[in-house]
Amino acid sequence: MRTHHYELLINWTGNTGSGTQTLRSYSRNHEVMAAGLQAIAASSDPAFRGDPARWNPEQLFLASIAQCHMLWYLGMAAEAGVVVTAYEDRPVGIMIEEANGAGQFESVTLRPLVTITPDSDAALAQSLHDRVGEYCFIARSIKTSIHHKVTVQIQDQTPLQST
Repeated sequence: MRTHHYELLINWTGNTGSGTQTLRSYSRNHEVMAAGLQAIAASSDPAFRGDPARWNPEQLFLASIAQCHMLWYLGMAAEAGVVVTAYEDRPVGIMIEEANGAGQFESVTLRPLVTITPDSDAALAQSLHDRVGEYCFIARSIKTSIHHKVTVQIQDQTPLQST
């Protein structure tokens, strides 16, 4: 077994002069950084007094799930002989906020649009999505339900959709 270590720096940049004196006295703006990478300008969701021009933790959560799924899928497709020429996903996450302000994601739906070459097996291309969750580190680490609505299209042909 190998161990991988990840380290970030989260730097709050939202002190507007009086710190956290009240809930409205500060900005939720912050930066997410890692060595050698550009900072991600982040804030809280606008519903929680955040800056809509910055990434929020909920979007980054959704992005990490979709990215991990895509990267595992592409590797599995290559190993299975499915030649993917394009991949796009428009994931959707549903979060429930409780009366006391706590909450959690109820579900995430990935909606990959995968383009494969005509000589690739479209049924196999679709079915590989069902196996990704067994390997994706992010999916295996969370309790949120992850669903897939996959569309496979063969280059220059009509898309095949699944639910």
